[in-house]
Amino acid sequence: MVPVLLGRIQTRIFLLAVVGSVITALITPVLPGGGPLADRYRTAFVVLGAVAVLGVAWELLYHLLMQFRWEKDWPSLFGLLTGVPEAVVLWLLLRAGAVPGVETAPPVAAFVLQFAAVWTAVWLAANGPMRVPFLRWRFRGGRLT
Repeated sequence: MVPVLLGRIQTRIFLLAVVGSVITALITPVLPGGGPLADRYRTAFVVLGAVAVLGVAWELLYHLLMQFRWEKDWPSLFGLLTGVPEAVVLWLLLRAGAVPGVETAPPVAAFVLQFAAVWTAVWLAANGPMRVPFLRWRFRGGRLT
């Protein structure tokens, strides 16, 4: 079964909250940049939250684009590659000061490392281990409830 829009949104938010939070908590102390660790954690988790919020808008756009495909879905690798435009847009929003809670954008290296680590971990979890605890996940169109 192809994940439906609501299922993709639920899965994205769940995986970012669980997997993304763990990865962010683990890598934030080693990300490039200075300042107190508490401030770095706050910024990293605000960026993670922005990925989740912006991701809902992206899912609406992806849903529209998928309507032009025969299968109404696209290969899993496209799911990994969609992180590139999402990262670019989020970085531009951070640089413009449009993300509430972030006064100055983090260093580009820190942003890229965090985004890439979280995105890759979430993508891997969605395409593998996610199917173990949620046996009926794919039969419900990707919905968790």
